[in-house]
Amino acid sequence: MIRKKSPAAKLSFGGIMLGLSWITLFFAAFIPGMELTLFSLCTFYVVLVVGVTSVVNGWILYAATCLLVLVMIPDKIAILPYVFFFGLYGLVKFYIERIRKTPIEYLLKLLFFNLSWGITIFVFKSAFLSNIGLPDLPVAALVVGAQFMFVLYDQILTRLYSYFHRRFGRLIEGRMFR
Repeated sequence: MIRKKSPAAKLSFGGIMLGLSWITLFFAAFIPGMELTLFSLCTFYVVLVVGVTSVVNGWILYAATCLLVLVMIPDKIAILPYVFFFGLYGLVKFYIERIRKTPIEYLLKLLFFNLSWGITIFVFKSAFLSNIGLPDLPVAALVVGAQFMFVLYDQILTRLYSYFHRRFGRLIEGRMFR
């Protein structure tokens, strides 16, 4: 017998993830040095919602989180990485991984990464982020290092979701069924 997930359970799970996202992004805006880690954790919340409920609920979580943090967190600039990359990446990852061809998937993921960070750095640097300090390394070394870190980030995100699904999947899905 196939059972459907209760709409109330989906809504409450999304609400919990929204609350966790807001708290995590609040800390990301005010704790220096932990921003990327906390933004990555927020990506995981989006991935969880997509995996446990649906991609539509993932989009709703992303939009609600963006609106909530832009209204409630005073430092809007500190949240831009989430809005332009980390929040979207969990959704983009879902669509790209449906292709099921690893080389094409990584090519598209790297394309998304380069486009989103390129836009963030080059467009917003002059308007908002004039005090960005990059290490004194050749640009090629920075780009290659960023590509490597992104692939590592993607692998960690995938493995973390797999672990979560193996460890807690039945518990969550069992409570979401009627």
